[in-house]
Amino acid sequence: MIAYLDTHTAARLAHGNARMGRDAARIIQRADLLISPMVLVELEYLHEIGRVSLSGKDILRKLEDELGVRVCDLSFADVARAALDEKWTRDAFDRIIVAQAKVNGLAPLISSDGEIAENYPRTVW
Repeated sequence: MIAYLDTHTAARLAHGNARMGRDAARIIQRADLLISPMVLVELEYLHEIGRVSLSGKDILRKLEDELGVRVCDLSFADVARAALDEKWTRDAFDRIIVAQAKVNGLAPLISSDGEIAENYPRTVW
């Protein structure tokens, strides 16, 4: 099974704040974990504005080493087409991250974001 980490979940795990729901913790232990390339972009943005202390590259290295996380290599064109249907948000990051999970077989997305959970039924927390 594969599962995706959203940006805030990736940042929490990399910074040692791994508090999450039982279902999310179970999936993290069992699944092959992926992140959308858009998660890397958002992590770097959050680092640049001082919201996370590690850069996107450093977070990725840490998650690769500790959890085997990989960056998803699905076609960006396919993901962008799917994101056109995500009209529930104006957040480009969330549109792409949710579309990435949808395009990859409606994969679970580990996220504490209530708006994502309301609009993507495979959200786990």
